[in-house]
Amino acid sequence: QVQLVESGGGLVQAGGSLRLSCAASENIFSFNYMGWYRQAPGKQRELVAVITRGGILNYADSVKGRFTISRDNAKNTVYLQMNSLKPEDTAVYYCHARDTRENWGQGTQVTVSS
Repeated sequence: QVQLVESGGGLVQAGGSLRLSCAASENIFSFNYMGWYRQAPGKQRELVAVITRGGILNYADSVKGRFTISRDNAKNTVYLQMNSLKPEDTAVYYCHARDTRENWGQGTQVTVSS
């Protein structure tokens, strides 16, 4: 079973930055795509950013220009660099990887104070 381990969440003031990491237990090229989702209290889980096996990137409109998804193939790790954070970015952030199944990490809390 695939293991996805997130790290890097925390508390930051508005305008600050955080970098999330997602370490996979297997070669990330085995996945069709990997990405980050988030879920705020009382809201549905939503896509934040995704990177395909071929390197195509896609972002939610709400984070374009502020967040960047990237990967380190040698480390089997995907990152989410988050800049210019806003209080509305507060949520639990989940790593996701799709092969023949949907694979999820345990989530990491990001809290942005105003």
